[in-house]
Amino acid sequence: MTSRPSPHTLVVDVGGTHVKLLATGKRTPIKIDSGPHLTPSETVREVLAATAAAHWQFERVSLGFPGPVRKGRPQREPWNLGKGWVGFNFERAFGCPVRVINDAAMQALGSYEGGKMLFLGLGTGLGSAMVCEGTVLPLEVAHLPYRHGKSYEAYVGAAGKKLLGKRHWRKHVLDIIDLFMAAFVVDYVVLGGGNAKDMTTVPRNVRIGDNSNAFRGGFRLWDDQRSGR
Repeated sequence: MTSRPSPHTLVVDVGGTHVKLLATGKRTPIKIDSGPHLTPSETVREVLAATAAAHWQFERVSLGFPGPVRKGRPQREPWNLGKGWVGFNFERAFGCPVRVINDAAMQALGSYEGGKMLFLGLGTGLGSAMVCEGTVLPLEVAHLPYRHGKSYEAYVGAAGKKLLGKRHWRKHVLDIIDLFMAAFVVDYVVLGGGNAKDMTTVPRNVRIGDNSNAFRGGFRLWDDQRSGR
């Protein structure tokens, strides 16, 4: 008796600048322009058009959302996109099963190599998630107070890097890593996001991830029930 092949997955990584797509068996992602007016219905429409033009086939979707997600549903409208994400029915719009996960949690799952890991996404803001023995635990630490009444994100997000300069920004990133490693008692930290490349030196228990790990996380999301849903 032969086993049935696994369904093809489409991973949709929603960001403030681009929506990036990759399907099972494909090597080169498709990028769709994003922005402050992008709604979920427009996203689905453009994703379906782009995948049809590329002759990509899929039976299920993993969607990384830039905001808090609970039980597979966005909990808050993203500040850098259009409205309508909370309560949107992605399965009906795509016409297939869909799993929605926080974008940092999706990249964390793709970066995971065992043990207890903390993922910090250094991008426009500060994304965060933990993976403990294979289970994803989304975090929302970006807006907690850090110094002088300002949040962690205010110091290590893109605006903080521009204001502080790279040298002082790097110091704050390392200080925050130390704080979070002590607080969450993790084995190692993975830095992702577009600004991680500006961390020229990191301690031995910290490594620089790759943004392509978001796609790996989207594929892994269907491996079992360890997605923190």
